[in-house]
Amino acid sequence: MTGFRATVVVHDPADCPVADVSGGTDEPVDSVSRSSQPTAEGTIVEEFGVSPEASVDGDSDVEVTPIQSNDREAIYRFERDESADCACEIVETTGTPVSSVRAQDGALLLSFRTFELTEVAEIVDELRAYFDGVVVEELSQDHEEGSADPVVVNRDELTARQREILDTAHEMGYFDYPKGANATDVAEELGVARSTFTEHLAAAQTKLMDAILEADRDRQ
Repeated sequence: MTGFRATVVVHDPADCPVADVSGGTDEPVDSVSRSSQPTAEGTIVEEFGVSPEASVDGDSDVEVTPIQSNDREAIYRFERDESADCACEIVETTGTPVSSVRAQDGALLLSFRTFELTEVAEIVDELRAYFDGVVVEELSQDHEEGSADPVVVNRDELTARQREILDTAHEMGYFDYPKGANATDVAEELGVARSTFTEHLAAAQTKLMDAILEADRDRQ
């Protein structure tokens, strides 16, 4: 059996306290967890861990409370309205569990697994209906031993500007984790607004995704 693993970045996740905290500290936010059921007051409880030296000063109106701290990690908790748009829950309404949630530089990084490549595209489309700056950062497939079947993508499908955007982002470590550069850094290097960079990147990745999906359908 084979499947796909994807990591999708949501650069503008609305009023997400975890993303807000990551935008105010140099440390990535990891080990995010949340309650599966709302409280009696209709709120969802979430927790996240950061380095104990990190300064937790997000821009969200949600109150973040320290719960526990040791030499390795500090744990914080907050409550949010159940009705608030949550990127993790939007992914999971498609029937796909989120396996990992991280935040860095004000962006959310959501990892999940799917049976089919088309499911990744559908999840990205669903997220883009709610948030701006949604891009696929990582996409991989595990093959059974001896069944490797690589997909070749024709870069000529991209415009010269889109290739430049992808090349610059890759060279600056935008797709690395931890990131070597964030969206603002790459946009400044290219001499464009951050919103322009994310729009070009999303368009380029949509073309690449379409090519991969088409190749995958041809193999079936």
